[in-house]
Amino acid sequence: MAEHSHEHSHDTNYKENSLSLWGAVSLGTGVMIGAGILALTGQVAELAREWFVFAFMVGGVIAGFSAYSYIKLAQAYPSAGGIAMFLSKAYGKGSITAIFALLMYFSMVINESLVARTFATYTVQIVDFEADWLIPALAVALLAFAFFINILSNKFIQTFSFFMAFIKAAGLIALAAGGLWVAGLNFESISAVPQDASSGGLLAAIALSVLAYKGFTTITNSGGEIKDPEKNVGRAIIISLVICAAIYLLVTLAVGANLSIDQIVEAKDYALAEAARPAYGNVGLWITVGFAIVATVSGVIASAFAVSRMLAMLTDMKLVPHSHFGMPGSIQKHTLVYTIVMAMFLAAFFDLSRIASLGIIFYLIMDIGIHWGILRHLRSEINAKASVLVTAIILDVVVLAAFLWNKWNNDPLVIWASLIGIIIIIVGEVLFLRPRQEK
Repeated sequence: MAEHSHEHSHDTNYKENSLSLWGAVSLGTGVMIGAGILALTGQVAELAREWFVFAFMVGGVIAGFSAYSYIKLAQAYPSAGGIAMFLSKAYGKGSITAIFALLMYFSMVINESLVARTFATYTVQIVDFEADWLIPALAVALLAFAFFINILSNKFIQTFSFFMAFIKAAGLIALAAGGLWVAGLNFESISAVPQDASSGGLLAAIALSVLAYKGFTTITNSGGEIKDPEKNVGRAIIISLVICAAIYLLVTLAVGANLSIDQIVEAKDYALAEAARPAYGNVGLWITVGFAIVATVSGVIASAFAVSRMLAMLTDMKLVPHSHFGMPGSIQKHTLVYTIVMAMFLAAFFDLSRIASLGIIFYLIMDIGIHWGILRHLRSEINAKASVLVTAIILDVVVLAAFLWNKWNNDPLVIWASLIGIIIIIVGEVLFLRPRQEK
């Protein structure tokens, strides 16, 4: 055991007890708020119409059922590799673990590009000129900045993330409260009987809203670095989900109070900035964009921090190929480079809607794999309730099926891109691991 720990710290630069409870919370909320409410409000409203606030809240409930599995696993097996280690406990160190873990890894890389693209979309709202290259250029620049922050110490990243998380949470609450006050609590975009939302559209919207909460998995991926992880990983996940659900409720109500559904959909990629105009005018626009920049910058930094550690764990477990490409430093530094480069590619060439769609498909498939693995192999060992696990699986399957059906009818390219990506992961892992499995 000591030998393993020594190798771990030497190869991947992990530092036990380097993250406090609130440091972990700031990482989780940093990813969730950065990716969620800013990027997805318009997309969820487009699908759920007048039920978009309800869709966000149900997404939080589904995330809560999912979190049960991760909390139970983190309490039993706290690990800096998080989900990679959890999957290996359920399925062994073979191709199934590698495939599901890579789905999670790529969903997190996609999340980084989603947040970076959101940063760019909000930033251009205060720029006088328009150019097609500006949004991808700004997104790539943010990812480069996140790389340089992440090569600094854990303590610096924790302090930076905590400070930024506090600023953006307080800012969004203040903006939402002001928007509700100015609008006189008149929610024209919210209705108990939506005019033109279908049940399939609502379920697809709920699936997409789950993406706004999946950042809690960032906490499990840093489990081995959190103080007293058996207690604090679960606490950090629960606190992060509650904070984000409360902020999402307040912000979506404020957006619904200031814009019609058609206006929200028209300003799909920057709905919060547009919602600030009726309440605050151009000053509100600048303030909202400022908070969006804070939220997305901290979100990308927090996500890169966790996802590079997950890939480093997969490398340590010899489940993925690895090459230094002549780079110095630890494996974790190398995986950070790979992660940022892939996120840059996605942010440069894919729009927000398609990035989000790819992310939720990969994530929900992996999430089902986690729940199933516990149900079949670990339920007694970690004392998990079968009823909660089965409920989590059913919820994931229902919203994933609805989302796939919606995309097949409206944007089949997303389905084909997801399918090709999954096939590449499966074939690549089977070919990579076959020689070792034969031995």
